[in-house]
Amino acid sequence: MPLGTLDSSPPPFFRQGPSAVSKLVFFSALALLLMVADTRFQIARPMRSAVATLLYPLQWITLRPVVWGQNASQYFQSLDDSQSKEAAAQYQLGLQSQRSQQVEQLSLENARLRELLDLRARLNAPALAAQVLYDAADPFTRKVIIDKGALAAVQAGAPVLDELGILGQVTRVYPLVSEVTLISDRNQAIPVQNVRTGARSLAFGDASSPHGSMELRFMAANADIQEGDLLSTSGVDGVYPPGLQVARVSKIERRVDSAFARVACVPVARVGGSLHVLVLQPLAGQILPRPVPDAPAPAASKGGRR
Repeated sequence: MPLGTLDSSPPPFFRQGPSAVSKLVFFSALALLLMVADTRFQIARPMRSAVATLLYPLQWITLRPVVWGQNASQYFQSLDDSQSKEAAAQYQLGLQSQRSQQVEQLSLENARLRELLDLRARLNAPALAAQVLYDAADPFTRKVIIDKGALAAVQAGAPVLDELGILGQVTRVYPLVSEVTLISDRNQAIPVQNVRTGARSLAFGDASSPHGSMELRFMAANADIQEGDLLSTSGVDGVYPPGLQVARVSKIERRVDSAFARVACVPVARVGGSLHVLVLQPLAGQILPRPVPDAPAPAASKGGRR
């Protein structure tokens, strides 16, 4: 075969085509163009959705062992928690059962002692459920508005409490709503009694604290009071029923240069977050009126009758 008839072109395997630099520049520009187009026109969103849909079964199968392991660990952990909570509940139930068995006997003894000492029964005030609508507009006071007013037989001076303790007192009554001044207001005072010692004192709202605290005023520096003492209503003012929780002592400062101690208290009730409250009827109608002093006898004339 003559040599001139042979094909001298290289086979396809050895063909070089475009250079590597040209390919790099082309594909880099293409990638940049696709990224800009996807950012502006979201052209790759259908493609990503299709790929995610196709890969979802594979992802679901791959994640099954991990999910099963997590569920198993959560099951055993929740089982341990449930068993510990059940044990604690059983313990509390035993304590409550013991106390409930003593309630009837204690109530009977209390009634007999009151009959023996000729004491009046405890004052009980009917309650009315209400809901807190909003805070008062004045930022310098601590007052809330409830959705019960004069049409619901709410009276000015009625105590207001939540499920934890005393919340405040009704100060203004409108036909449909009422204004409640919280016990943390600076102008609010409430007679309290130390549950541990039985000592009575007067608690005022503390305006200097942003969290709604209280303070006991006119407490002697050597008074028997400790941090953590519970303060309840004493009932001597004729407004609040006795025995309702008011606050706990949080800080005591005894100063050498003063005869009185500075006692800070934290209200037991949620003065900043209560939504549902109870409005009690004032106790003024259940308390005996003060005795009227006898009029002084007219003085006899010195000269007598003539």
